Amino acid sequence: MACARDGFSNAQIHSLETNSGRGADTRRLVYSTSLFSAVPKRLVTITCSIKTPGGIVAKKPQHAQNNQRSQQGKQGQQQKRGGKAQATVARTKHSQATPARPWRPGRDKFLPVSRADMDARGWDQCDFVYICGDAYVDHPSFGMAIVSRVLDAHGYKVGIICQPDWTDPASITVLGEPRLGFLVSAGNMDSMVNHYSVTKHRRHTDAYTPGGEEGHRPNRAVTVYGNLIRQTFKDAPIIIGGIEASLRRLAHYDYWQDKLKRSVLLDSGADILIYGMGEHAIVEIADALDAGLPVDQITYINGTVYRTGSLDEVYDYDLLPSWDDLTADKLNYARSFNVQQQNMDPITGHRLVEPYPNSVYVVQNPPSATLTTDEMDEVAELPYARDWHPDYDAAGGVPAFAEIKFSISSNRGCFGECSFCALTFHQGRVLQMRSHDSIMREAELLTRDPEFKGYINDVGGPTANFSRPACDKQLKHGVCKNKRCLWPSVCKNMVVDESGYTQLLRDLRQLPGVKKVFVRSGIRFDYTMACPSDEFLRELLEHHVSGQLRVAPEHVSDAVLSVMGKPSRAVYDAFCRKFERLNREYGLKQYVVPYLISSHPGSTMKEAVDLAEAVRDMGYMPEQVQDFYPTPGTISTCMYYTGIDPRDMSEVYVARSAHEKAMQRALIQYRNPENYELVCEALRRTHREDLIGFGPKCLVRPRKMAGEAGKPSRGKGANGKGFGQKTANDRSGQGKTKTGGRPKKTLRNVHKKK
Repeated sequence: MACARDGFSNAQIHSLETNSGRGADTRRLVYSTSLFSAVPKRLVTITCSIKTPGGIVAKKPQHAQNNQRSQQGKQGQQQKRGGKAQATVARTKHSQATPARPWRPGRDKFLPVSRADMDARGWDQCDFVYICGDAYVDHPSFGMAIVSRVLDAHGYKVGIICQPDWTDPASITVLGEPRLGFLVSAGNMDSMVNHYSVTKHRRHTDAYTPGGEEGHRPNRAVTVYGNLIRQTFKDAPIIIGGIEASLRRLAHYDYWQDKLKRSVLLDSGADILIYGMGEHAIVEIADALDAGLPVDQITYINGTVYRTGSLDEVYDYDLLPSWDDLTADKLNYARSFNVQQQNMDPITGHRLVEPYPNSVYVVQNPPSATLTTDEMDEVAELPYARDWHPDYDAAGGVPAFAEIKFSISSNRGCFGECSFCALTFHQGRVLQMRSHDSIMREAELLTRDPEFKGYINDVGGPTANFSRPACDKQLKHGVCKNKRCLWPSVCKNMVVDESGYTQLLRDLRQLPGVKKVFVRSGIRFDYTMACPSDEFLRELLEHHVSGQLRVAPEHVSDAVLSVMGKPSRAVYDAFCRKFERLNREYGLKQYVVPYLISSHPGSTMKEAVDLAEAVRDMGYMPEQVQDFYPTPGTISTCMYYTGIDPRDMSEVYVARSAHEKAMQRALIQYRNPENYELVCEALRRTHREDLIGFGPKCLVRPRKMAGEAGKPSRGKGANGKGFGQKTANDRSGQGKTKTGGRPKKTLRNVHKKK
């Protein structure tokens, strides 16, 4: 399924990393293209007077409060966090334990995380200190790594403080005060999504923390880190970015508090917010600060947001509804969001102004220019260590890295524009691609890794089979403001061409040492169906699918699909028939596995029952089901909050109660015995008692007798197949159930019975 995953550049503010000392005799200039053209910089000291927003209190999560009921407990916690929080590691001497992987990069290949690291490089002071909610992984799939390496290529000294103890101001002082400013990001994920499931239950693991241990970042990390810095270094410039800041750059709906919140720029106490992919913006900001320009005068850089007390020097802007108007009427928020999502193109996008009380204005400059292919190559091929920091070895490393270590990112941006995806609001609709040669060089690098077993886990991006912009017009005139490229049908001006990606896959699997190349980013099946050639689909199913191809129809009701911005069910059905036909032609037994979303805006109980019947007709219980999660920055979240589709201001049904959402989800997995009561209630509410019975079309059987209340009857369900058993990969996070010795009802087992 196509979805966003980065920040400053890649669904978070790209990370910060440096390789060479800035301003020293050993400084080397790595690149000389437009993005990396280096200009000798003069060392200056800048002091800025900045007002700190009042009333912002960084409230510690309950788990942090419980661990600090006394000063002794606090000291004990800091000692406990020593092997996990990098800020604490930086305050201790580095252990010389024998590494478990002797070939792994040494700490000298990473940016400094301690004073000892700075001393080893001969640094007295960092130019920037990057504070991040993730552990330090120096890889181009992590936004922090990209931003830091870009700054490093320009000769700036960048230090890293990952997962500092937000209850201890000393945790952000371990590298001293930076010469130019602090950079702040929550990490590769929004901190609230990282912490809580859609049901608002606390998650028990964190894949971006050493050992997968949760509790090493605060809720709303950008706001907490920003205020911690402002309290400690009152005049230091603060630049925030990443997925959390980017999607909260203006007033936004907060699902966890169920209310509208103002721009995170105001609540965090930051000076500048970088939204979207930040390579251009971060370099321009760094150069301006280095030239001696006060941070409150850096108001001209595209891809940034700043605050001001007057509009006298702000030109050519669109005025959004004020904060008072937004809180007074939800319709105003729908109108505002529609204007915002129409101005995400670097060519056609306007400057936007959002007024707040007391003559405060938040100004969003137009989006930053997209990267050229040459610039994309340069960013991808910066000298990353391509590993987690050695300080995490004792904890077993960072779990998130395992998923991407042998994957290759080939593009960014997406013109698919699904309503529930924040990618368009973050990366934009114009596709940016790496060159064929650059991707091949990275693949060759992977094959030389001692841990490489011959399998490239993924080659793609938000959508794998997008390998060029939707049309040539986008590069000259920008994207269409009121039209979509793929919805409600494929635009007549679209250039549908999968040949480049097809050839790339062929060349990759021919590399020495490569056994198989998987495509796991997800493909847009409607784009594939619009292609006049079957060449890509044949290559895909013959060489790059391991039994199951996962695609994302998301629903079966055309009414819901229209709200989602997805193609009609007929397109998905046609794709499945084509896939099955080609599999028969090649003598293969492979299956399409759909991703489905329950309780999305527009889905009433009737549409939920329709989806359950479609699942029944498929003959298996879906392994992947996602209850709609209203996260900032999506059209669907705007619908959830307002009940209005901001694109045409029409009313949209929204399932708001936790109970109704649970029923809609239960219907999709009606064979699970734990869902029996919810399924029966949903069917009765929709007057579909005909689906409770013993017939081949029934979803569940009635109770055998009153004495068996609470126990669903066993036996065969619809289509003669057994029900009441879970599958292994349920996206709800529910555990596996025992099946009394009978085989588990997985997709593969069900098809074997046919």
